[in-house]
Amino acid sequence: MTCKNHDLPILYSFRRCPYAMRARMALYYSGQSCVLREVILRNKPPEMIEASPKGTVPVLILKNGSVIEQSLEIMYWALEQHDPEDWLTPFKDDNSAQNLVSENDGPFKNSLDRYKYPNRYQNCDPLYYRSTGEEFLVKINERLMNTKYLFGDSFSFVDAAISPFIRQFANKDPEWFYGNELSATHRWLTSILESDIFLNIMKKYAVWENGKEETLFSFQSKS
Repeated sequence: MTCKNHDLPILYSFRRCPYAMRARMALYYSGQSCVLREVILRNKPPEMIEASPKGTVPVLILKNGSVIEQSLEIMYWALEQHDPEDWLTPFKDDNSAQNLVSENDGPFKNSLDRYKYPNRYQNCDPLYYRSTGEEFLVKINERLMNTKYLFGDSFSFVDAAISPFIRQFANKDPEWFYGNELSATHRWLTSILESDIFLNIMKKYAVWENGKEETLFSFQSKS
């Protein structure tokens, strides 16, 4: 859908980036519409770099000109606008929820990068990093053996923050991932990937070019 209205936040995004995925999930769920600027990471638009010199997605520019540069902060901002199913409560009230997201973004992401892209690192054994990443999978599997989601039977901020990275890990070698004994994690991830929210935030959009019609990313508002 094209858009001539610039009186909306602007989101610089890349469809397959897990950081951008989780930001889009929160924006979609909270009913925040925005102008979507899909970028190619090897050819980042100067407008994005000017707004956020770090040069990574996602970047959200609010209507007042403020810039939110980190995916978790974008998620938090979106949910503070509207959080009908109370996604934020586990993350705000439970230190173990914050610690799990930190472990995902730190040690697990480190293993994920080296498992998926070993050629980017010197003397990198991808199977070693698959095994270190698997330790995190075991941890979340233990949590999911008794609940539908990571912090209870309702989807929350933590599931949205972590699932795109587990998806990326699984996609490296699906036969290995789905052949292991982490059945609770398989069930959890599949339920998310087949959900309406995930299917909607993974729609394909043309790469943004300055001067062309903008794309409206219209998120479903929930009452």
